[in-house]
Amino acid sequence: MPITLPAHTRAGKLGEIRQRDQLPAVLYGHGITNQSLALDRKKFSQVFKATGHTTLINLVIGEEGSVQEHAVLIREVQIHPVRGNILHVDFYQVRLDEDIEAAVPLVFIGTSSAVKDQGGILVRNMDEIKVAALPADLPHTIEVDISPLAAFDEPIRIKDLSVSDKVKILHEAEDVVAIVQAPRSEEELEAELAEEIKEDVSSVEGVADKPAEEVTPESQAGEEKSAEEKTEKQS
Repeated sequence: MPITLPAHTRAGKLGEIRQRDQLPAVLYGHGITNQSLALDRKKFSQVFKATGHTTLINLVIGEEGSVQEHAVLIREVQIHPVRGNILHVDFYQVRLDEDIEAAVPLVFIGTSSAVKDQGGILVRNMDEIKVAALPADLPHTIEVDISPLAAFDEPIRIKDLSVSDKVKILHEAEDVVAIVQAPRSEEELEAELAEEIKEDVSSVEGVADKPAEEVTPESQAGEEKSAEEKTEKQS
């Protein structure tokens, strides 16, 4: 059963809404007119933590006697770039009988012996994957078990992921999700460090050697004349 989130029609300016510890929001989607809403900041944070962007929410708008319910997904959450607090929320009303595309986060579990025992480096090529499913069938997360990674350069691919047959993964079957690379030798690390130092030094303005100035008879004569004039003044 979807998690319920209460909201009400927005009234007042955005600053006043935020002063009441509420969040401004908008609802849009299939068969409805866009609605400007306000909701409790703390309650939304709790719901968002539990649902993310891929779990259905029952958005209840209004008060007793006049209530509208909408099956929605959280489409976008705007975050303050400095403070990190939530500024605004977009809800999207979905059709329950129509597939929807979404990006589902990957959760890496287990222990790879190639990492633990052989000192390999786990490389995650993806943090999320795109899928298509009915809204009620969208997974909250998809687990990636890395315990089969017992040797270097033997990847986990999209085709190795376990998902419901109600979910279609929108990637090529051979796409690499994760792989363990062999640790680099001391020689490789030293060579890489030397190359980085070389690049840094060469990029500094004025470090490169300046070409020697060409000495001509005219310039030499000019220098000698200047030296003579300087000596005469001192005398």
